[in-house]
This record gives sequence, structure tokens and C-alpha cells, in this order.
Amino acid sequence: MITVVIIFILLLAIAGAPLFAVLAALAIAAFLSQGIEPVAVIIELYRMAAQPTLVAIPLFTYAGYLLAESGAPKRLVRVSHALFGWMPGGLAIVALATCSFFTAFTGASGVTIVALGGLLFPVLMREGYPEKFSVGLLTSSGSLGLLFPPSLPIILYALIASISVDELFAAGVLPGLLLVIILSLYSIRIAKKESLPTQKFSWKEALAALKEAGWELPLPLIILVGIYGGFFTAVEAAAITAAYLIFVEVVIRRDIHPIRDLPRITRDSTILVGGILLILGSALGLTNYLIDAQAPEAIFEFMRGAISSKWTFLIALNIFLLIVGSLMDIFSAIIVVVPLILPIAQEFGVNPIHLGIIFLTNLEIGYSTPPVGLNLFISSFRFKKPIVMLYKAALPFIGMMLIALMIITYWEDLSMFLVRLIFGGGE
Repeated sequence: MITVVIIFILLLAIAGAPLFAVLAALAIAAFLSQGIEPVAVIIELYRMAAQPTLVAIPLFTYAGYLLAESGAPKRLVRVSHALFGWMPGGLAIVALATCSFFTAFTGASGVTIVALGGLLFPVLMREGYPEKFSVGLLTSSGSLGLLFPPSLPIILYALIASISVDELFAAGVLPGLLLVIILSLYSIRIAKKESLPTQKFSWKEALAALKEAGWELPLPLIILVGIYGGFFTAVEAAAITAAYLIFVEVVIRRDIHPIRDLPRITRDSTILVGGILLILGSALGLTNYLIDAQAPEAIFEFMRGAISSKWTFLIALNIFLLIVGSLMDIFSAIIVVVPLILPIAQEFGVNPIHLGIIFLTNLEIGYSTPPVGLNLFISSFRFKKPIVMLYKAALPFIGMMLIALMIITYWEDLSMFLVRLIFGGGE
């Protein structure tokens, strides 16, 4: 009987049923099959909701929406262009830097592509960048920045894995910079190949642009110095960031109208957070059942027979996570997969903080990986291009990011250096 129920639920998923409903139904069916009351799902959700760090997610999401709806994208693009426009591939580097900044606040929700794509794409085309390159760049950049504070996936991963958010924030900085640098080098190569013009550096324009964006630019610094200086926690940083942006964008900049715009932005960000929490609650129940059923132990026993070393395990892990990242949204993947792979990775001697960076990097790449990476469909809609064209455009960037992934995976100190420097541990 339970097999029939599960098959029916999976058919509903194929037919397009909401993910949270499918996960919740699977969890309830699994518990009932073992004679356990499905109230276990709610108990697990309550336990997670009681963690104070969870409050940071809606606050940082709100801050990201405030940035996206204000004039900040134009101001940040102007700053980046003034600082990097003199370099070969300078405009592409502008896109990478600006998108990274935005994704760090908005998460991989598609907001970056929607908010910045329409601004950057025509400029890239006007400067002579190939259309295929431009579309691929903006598609890949839609998830670039997930490793930078105050990334929502980092916060959620830390909650699920029961590790320090502050340490995971620190661990993501250097790997995140590596991804940006590798994509920047590729962009410089394309610009030289196409003999694209550069602009002369102007101190006057640079200072004017910095002054114009002077209220938004200090945000990452405020968060990092505040958290690692011991002035406030990650949750307090989220509250300060949201309050700061309301004051800047509503009162000082007046980009956002307090009556016409602010309620709409609040509603939109709340809908996103509500969706995350629905998935969180549903997936936790299913994950709890899988853990009670000793699924991680069974997987580990299977892998131990086929895999003999930590390095081979990491290769298999990357392949698995790339597939997961291209099929599931990042929040669902974190909630469902992390509790299953964490104990297995620890058996192979993988540091849980380093594992978090590997996990998030894979899912960051998965957003642009064919056939069903979410960024591909968002870009297809945003730029009105065929999805097959997006597949081809994204492949060179995926290749560059895979090179970065290999470095991040096998060079643990890249992730752990700042953790050990700041916290004196991380083992």
C-alpha cells in the first residue's frame, strides 16, 4: 500500500505539484508506514524554528529586495565601471563584481538576473561583447556571490549542519574571490580576443561614482567588521542591515516610496521567505525519517565498499552535488541532502566547514548547469532567448567554475585559512 502511495506522490511531483507538498506528503507517508504519528514532522520544524539564527534569513532577504528595488544597481554599476573600465574585459568584470554583491544579499533567487540583467546586457552589447558571451556571463553571475556574507544559503547550511554561521561566513570569502577571479581572467581573454576597447581611467569619475554609492558600498564591510569584531551577532547584523537600508533608500535616497513601494517590497520578500520556510518544514520531516531509518549509515556502508579514500569520495561527492544542484533549488537541496552527506563526509575525514563550501560551490554551479538549472530558465525569460542558446552560452563559464571547484575541493586551506586566522580553530 505504501509503495502505491509513494508512486502516486511522485506522479503528482512530475505533474507539477508544489515541492513542499511533495516533500510533506512523502514524509507523512514514510512515518505512517512505520506506525509513527506524522506529528514528528511538526516537532522537527518546531526544533528548527526555535533556533535564533533563523531570524537572519527574512531580514537579509528583505535587505536584498530593498537593494534590488532601489537605484543601488545603477550606482554600483557606475562604481565598478569607473574602477575597472580601464582593464581589458573591464565591463565584464563590472558585471561579475556587481552581480556578486547583489547575490550575496539576495541569495540565488533570480533577483540578481532580473534586477541587473536588463541594466548590464544592453551595455555589454553596446561595448561590442559577443551576445553569446554576454548572456552566458549574466546567467552564470546570477548565482555568483553565494559564498560571500551575508548569503542566505550559508546561514541555512549552518543551521542544518549545526556549525557556526560566523565561521562559515569567513570560510566562503577566499573561495568566493577565487570564482570571481577565474571568471574575470576568462573575460579578459575574450575581450583581448575580440579587441574590445577600454576606457581611460578618470579619478574624477571614480571619486564621483564612489561618492554617489557611498551609502551602499560600506554594507559588506559593516557586516564583516561588526560580526568578526564582536560588536554584534549574525542576527543582529541582519536587523541592522535591513534598518540601515530602509533609512538610506527611503529617507535619504528616496528611491523607495514609503507608502507606494515599501509595502509591496515587504510583501514580495515575505513571499520568498514563506516559500523557503514551507520547503524547510516539509523537507525536515522527510530528512528526519531518513536519519531515523539510518539512511546515512546505509549509504556510507555502500560507499565504503566502492570508495577507499577521501579524495575519491570528494570526486564522487562533486558529481552527485552537481546533479543535485541542477535538479533542485538550493534551499531544498541543503535541507534534504546535507543531513545525509554530513556524517558520511565526516567518516572520510572531511572538515564540516570545508564540506559546506564544497556543497555551496557545487550548487552555485548547478544553477547554470543544463538541462534544468534555474538560472537558465530565468535568463531565457529575462533576455528572451531560446533555452538551447542559454545551454551553449553557459558552458564555457561552467567550465571555468569547475576549475575553481577542483581547487576549492582539494585545497582545504583556501576555505579554512580565514577561519583559523580569526577563530584560531576550525578543526
